[in-house]
Amino acid sequence: MKALIPFALVILLPSCGDGKKEAAEQMADTTAISAVAPVVLDLSTYDTPLLVELGDMSTLGVDSPTVKWNEEFGRLEVSAGEHFGLLITEEPADMARLKADLDRDMLQKHTVVEETPEKLVYRSQFPDDAGTFIHFYRTVQVGDRAFVITDAEQVRFNEADIARMAASIKTKAAV
Repeated sequence: MKALIPFALVILLPSCGDGKKEAAEQMADTTAISAVAPVVLDLSTYDTPLLVELGDMSTLGVDSPTVKWNEEFGRLEVSAGEHFGLLITEEPADMARLKADLDRDMLQKHTVVEETPEKLVYRSQFPDDAGTFIHFYRTVQVGDRAFVITDAEQVRFNEADIARMAASIKTKAAV
């Protein structure tokens, strides 16, 4: 019996390993997860011919996005964690009115960061340094329908979040 103990130790100890194999397998699993295709939301179930490209969900820090129809305001609310929130309304674009409203605002100072014919990115700052907010207003025309996409007002986003959200809207190809 005592002769079997050294033999058993010789067989069992090499099979324990140093953890490198397990670490390599775990690293391979993590790599496979991060190589998952970006998440794209099709809003056609809400009678909206738009796609929202969220990208990698782990970057947003959330498992799944939410899409909610807000009957009171007549808009779609798309959110994915603390760094992604869109409000989508079907209405004619009125960039001139928005810029005039920003100029007339007596509570906040607004600075335009980026302006194109279909997109306006602006910074809003309270005079007492209570906070600086970055917002965007983007218009998308799909056939004879016009949509206005903005960031969610209640959430404070950074410039990278705003750039990601403004670029995430794509038109859905006609079937």
